[in-house]
Amino acid sequence: MQDWLPTVLAWLALPEHGLSTIFVVSLLSATLLPMASVPAVYGLVKLSPELFWPALLVATAGNTAGGAISYWMGYGAERAYEKVRHREPRDARALAWLQRWGPPACLLSWLPFVGDPICAVAGWLRLAFWPCLAYMAIGKFARYLVYVGAAYWAAPGAYVPG
Repeated sequence: MQDWLPTVLAWLALPEHGLSTIFVVSLLSATLLPMASVPAVYGLVKLSPELFWPALLVATAGNTAGGAISYWMGYGAERAYEKVRHREPRDARALAWLQRWGPPACLLSWLPFVGDPICAVAGWLRLAFWPCLAYMAIGKFARYLVYVGAAYWAAPGAYVPG
C-alpha cells in the first residue's frame, strides 16, 4: 500500500515530466488544498530556463482550472445549502462585498488563504462563470510572472527569457 507514494513522486519528478507536473501541482494548489505551486514553477524554471514562458502559461492554465473547480464546488454547495436551509449566511458582509464587485473580484484569486475561497464564493453567488474565469486567469498569470520572475531574476546567473 505504501509503494504508491514513491511511484507518484517519481511520476511527478522534475524535469522529466516538468510541464505536466506544473499543471497538476498548480491545479491542486488552486483548490482548497493547502499547497503552493510557485516553488514548483520556480524549480522547473531554474532547472530548464528555456521553459520560463511555457511554465508560466501551463501554471496559469492549471491554476485557473483549479479556480474553476472551486467555482463549481461553491456553485454546487450553494444549491445544496438552499435545499436544506433558507437562512441568511453568517458572513453576509463578505458575500455582499463579492457580490458588489462581481467577477472582477476574482482578480484577487491569487492571494494566499483567501484567493481559493473567493473562487468558491463566486460560484456560490452564481456570478457569471466566463468573466470570473477570465479574471482568475489574469490574476493568476500576474502572480506567477511577478513571483517566479522576481525569484528567478534575483538569483545569480539568471536566464532572461527572450
